[in-house]
Amino acid sequence: MPQLHAVTIVDVARRANVSAGTVSNVLTGKRPVSLATRTRVLRAVEELGYQPNLLARSLVNRSSNTLGVVTYGLEYYGPSRTLVGIEQQAAALGYSLLLDLLHRPDDQDVDAVLAELTARRVDGIIWAVHEVGDNHAWIDEARLRRLPPIIFLTMEQRPGAAIVATDNRAGARLATQHLLDAGRRTVGILTGPTSWWEVRERLTGWCSTLEAAGLEASPALIAEADWTAAAGEAALQALLARRPDIDAIFACNDQMALGALHCCLAAGRRVPDDLAIVGFDNTPESAFFWPALTTVRQHLAELGRVAVNELHRQIEARLQGIEPVPPIIRTLQPELIVRASSGGARL
Repeated sequence: MPQLHAVTIVDVARRANVSAGTVSNVLTGKRPVSLATRTRVLRAVEELGYQPNLLARSLVNRSSNTLGVVTYGLEYYGPSRTLVGIEQQAAALGYSLLLDLLHRPDDQDVDAVLAELTARRVDGIIWAVHEVGDNHAWIDEARLRRLPPIIFLTMEQRPGAAIVATDNRAGARLATQHLLDAGRRTVGILTGPTSWWEVRERLTGWCSTLEAAGLEASPALIAEADWTAAAGEAALQALLARRPDIDAIFACNDQMALGALHCCLAAGRRVPDDLAIVGFDNTPESAFFWPALTTVRQHLAELGRVAVNELHRQIEARLQGIEPVPPIIRTLQPELIVRASSGGARL
């Protein structure tokens, strides 16, 4: 019986009639290879059952092929969808993920988290924790230079920090302007907790749009809730008691908008005839609310994919000795999805 041996990159090169370097370029994507050659190499990989030696590759490249992801709030739609995009793009680029899930966004044990990730020799870190209160006060340029490359998601700009975020102000402006264009003149807002940076950005977008139209943006039109449908319902009840003349609501997420719809049903207010409602997120269920919910779509999975691509760029630059890499600020633009709840398309 012939002796069994592990299939090597040389075996693949011999089967495909190319050099071992060409096989490496096909598998790593470091250099372009013609489609015909790439097809031949991949066919040889499949026929021989070749499995790359990731440990050896990591030693050669001084890379662990692992990304650390620090996140919070996977019970919320936004963080969970963003993580899907992170996982998809990380897999496409050949990275594994090391997930560190915080129990609170204001977890102060940042030093321990960073020390653990650094000890595990991750190539880079995606910090996907919402900016709440002063939980990002630890970030400074000198500290970032001592750490693996880091991409921050959804936070206020800071010197030296690379950030990928949705333009929350623009999303709020889209929602509010849509309501004004539909003829509404007293537009209230249901916010999430105002300790969240995203909430303050959406509040600013709502306020600036009303003021630009010569309309009031008074505190009496603002109700704070905790992102849940039950809190959205209670917040709208309180808002209507204060300002029964409200004819439109911008809810800062779809769950609170769902609570607002329920409140209107209980109060005998017709949507959108008496009260138009716009949400934020475009959750999969929003099209099936009654009436179907007009909402602002965040490209959340794309946010995760962009973050991985930008982190990969920084990692490659550091491995090639190109430092420091200028930090990037990438802002993704949201879009308005018009449905029946605002008097738009009756889906």
